[in-house]
Amino acid sequence: MNTAIKDVVIVGGGTAGWLTAALLQKVVGTSINITLVESEAIGTVGVGEATIPPIRLVNQVLGINEAEFLRETKATIKLAIKFENWRTPNDSYFHTFGSPGKSMAFCHFHHFVNRAKHLGHESTIWDYDLNYLCATQGKFAHIKAQDPVLDLPYAYHFDASLYAQFLRRYCTKLGVTRIEGMIDSVQQHPSGDIAGVTLQDGQQINGDLFVDCSGFRGLLIQQTLGVGYDDWTHLLPCDRAVAVPSERFDKTVPYTRAIAHKAGWQWRIPLQHRNGNGLVYCSAHLSDDEASHTLLNNLDSTPIGDPKIIHFTTGRRRKQWHKNVVAVGLSSGFLEPLESTSIHLIQSAIVRLIHLFPHQGIDSAAVDEYNQQSELEYTQIRDFLVLHYHLTKRDDSQFWRNMQSMDIPDSLAHKMALFKQNGKLFREQNDLFLESSWLQVMVGQGIEPEDFHPIANNLSQHQLMGMLDKMRDVKREPLTSLPSHDEFLMHFL
Repeated sequence: MNTAIKDVVIVGGGTAGWLTAALLQKVVGTSINITLVESEAIGTVGVGEATIPPIRLVNQVLGINEAEFLRETKATIKLAIKFENWRTPNDSYFHTFGSPGKSMAFCHFHHFVNRAKHLGHESTIWDYDLNYLCATQGKFAHIKAQDPVLDLPYAYHFDASLYAQFLRRYCTKLGVTRIEGMIDSVQQHPSGDIAGVTLQDGQQINGDLFVDCSGFRGLLIQQTLGVGYDDWTHLLPCDRAVAVPSERFDKTVPYTRAIAHKAGWQWRIPLQHRNGNGLVYCSAHLSDDEASHTLLNNLDSTPIGDPKIIHFTTGRRRKQWHKNVVAVGLSSGFLEPLESTSIHLIQSAIVRLIHLFPHQGIDSAAVDEYNQQSELEYTQIRDFLVLHYHLTKRDDSQFWRNMQSMDIPDSLAHKMALFKQNGKLFREQNDLFLESSWLQVMVGQGIEPEDFHPIANNLSQHQLMGMLDKMRDVKREPLTSLPSHDEFLMHFL
C-alpha cells in the first residue's frame, strides 16, 4: 500500500486504544488525523493494573503530571513483585525493579555474594537491593542521589478503567476524534487492505491505517484478515482467570503479590481505593467454581463485586502488522500478567509503530521489521514466564508436576544451565528483562550457581567482607529518612 498515511483509525478503546491515540497524537499528530471508534456497550478486560518502570517514560513523553496521574487513577507505587509458594509452599522471594549492590567491569555483583557464600558468609543478593529493603519496610520517596547505586526504580499499580478514562480525557484535549458506536461491518479494498468500517447506525469511517484494539476477538487482524495464532499453551497452560475487587487494607504495600496455588496463581494489587485480585489457572486442573472459591477464600478483605471469569489462549498473532492493520493489546496476543507486562506490550507496540511509521505509505520492509521485533519480544517474555513455572519443587498437584517435567525452549535451558554452572548471565538483544531480573528469579526459584567469576577472587577474604558490609550499609542508609508508602501518597497528592 503506497498511499500516504493521513487518516489513522483506532478500533476499540480501553487502555490499548486510548494509549495508542495518546502517543500517536503527541508524537505524530501534526501530520495525521486520528479517529477512535469505541462503544460504551462493550466492556474491557480491565485487569492490567500493575506495570513496570518503562511506563514512567511514556508518561514523561505525554507530559503527564505524576501527582495528577496518581490521583486520577487511584494509583500506588510498585517497587517489586513478591512471589509466594512458587518454589515450594511457604517459600517466597522478591523480583524487584532494582539490582543488588554495584557491578564491576566484566563482573556482576552477585559473583561476590556467591563467593562470600562459599566462604560461609550468610547473606543474599536482596540484602544489597534498595528496592527490596524499601518494599519489605513499606517505604518510598523520590530519591535524588548522585550515586546510581541509590537508584530506586519504580512503577505503578492503578485502576485500569480509570487509566483509560484519564487517557481519553487527555486525547480529547489534544484533538483526537472519538466516535461512539458498534461496528457492523468491515470494508476491504481489492488488495485485501481495510478500506473502512461501517457502524450499526450506518456511519462509514474510512482510513489509511487501522490499529486493531478490539481485544481478544481481533476484529480486523483476525476476523477480517485471518493472520492466524501461535498457541503457546503447551508452555504456559493456564487458560483462564477469575477477578474480583475487594476492600483496601489500612496499609498499602508498595509491591504486587503473586501467590501460587495448586493449579495457578493469585495476584493481589493494592490501590488507593481497593485491592485488585485475581486467580490465573488451568481449566484442565481446576473448574471455574473451584477457582472462584479459591480466590474468594484467599482475599483477606471483603469482596466488593462478583467474580468475573476471563477465558484466554496464551500466544500471539502470527503477524501483528498485516496489510494496513496493526494489532495492539489483546488483539495482538496474550501473556498472563505474571510479570505485569500486559500494559508494557501495548506501549512497546505503539513505540515500535512510531519508529516505523509509514508516513509515505506502507512498505514490506517496515512491516517485516515490526513483526520480527514483536515476535522476539513476545518470545523473550514467554520464556521468562516459563522460568517461574518450570523451576518449581512443588509436587502437591499434577499441575506443578507437569510444569517441572515439561520440555522448555532450548534458549531458556541454555540460560539456566549457564547460570547454574558459574552464575553467568547474558542479556539477549532487546530483552525486556535485565540480568538482575533473571538473577532474582533463578536464585529465588532455587538455582544456586556452583561457581563464580574468577574476578571475585581478586579481593582477599577480608577485603571481600569489608566491601559487602560497606555496600549493605550504603543501601540501608536512605531507609532512616524515607517516609512510609502511605505517607508519601498522602503528602505527594
